[in-house]
Amino acid sequence: MKQVFDKCSDKYIAFSYICSMGFTERWREQCVAALGADADLRVGYDLMAGTGEAWPHLMASHPSIERIVAVDISSGMHSRAMERLHTMRAHRIEFIEDDVLASNLPDSSADFVISTFGLKTFNAAQHAQLAALTARVLKPGGRFACIEASDPKGWILRWLYLFHLKFVLPMIERIFLRGAQDFSMIGTYSTTFGDASQFVGMLRSEGLDARFGKAFFGCATIASGHKPV
Repeated sequence: MKQVFDKCSDKYIAFSYICSMGFTERWREQCVAALGADADLRVGYDLMAGTGEAWPHLMASHPSIERIVAVDISSGMHSRAMERLHTMRAHRIEFIEDDVLASNLPDSSADFVISTFGLKTFNAAQHAQLAALTARVLKPGGRFACIEASDPKGWILRWLYLFHLKFVLPMIERIFLRGAQDFSMIGTYSTTFGDASQFVGMLRSEGLDARFGKAFFGCATIASGHKPV
């Protein structure tokens, strides 16, 4: 997996924005908004941070943020992010090259945890591990928000959305991302994932106050909430 993301890191940003017709950017903004505008956030984790597209939204919405710790298995993704997008905020970004499913991040160390589009490749057992990690690293009162591309069951244009994910994206991937096969599987990953409702249940099982939300008719879904004081 690390090799896949390192390989496509130089084209990932443009691929993500253009092929989603800007929706991924809007959904990241909605994910950050789900943390709550009233939260006093200082230090937190961006899990499976990729190229850090959520960071501008985080810092604009929460000027109190002193440090974002980007946790990702791909150093290539992070290097690309710092080189092309985030040099002006590098003093507020820390990077940990780590597998979040085997992470030793310290307990009660974060005011917030965020993850954008990192859930769909995990199975149920791995989602449970991620829910446990989120609960463990959050301080009492800490906020969390995770967003993921989902299967908008019941939406009248679901067929068109799935056609885009399962046929259009793989074609573009073959041309522009040099055969990074995980990206050609986005449609399959998203329909297998379903939506964030089961993950919300796992977060609640870990003692978190978690809620489920939809973006654009359920094409993306959000798990957000806080750790009780």
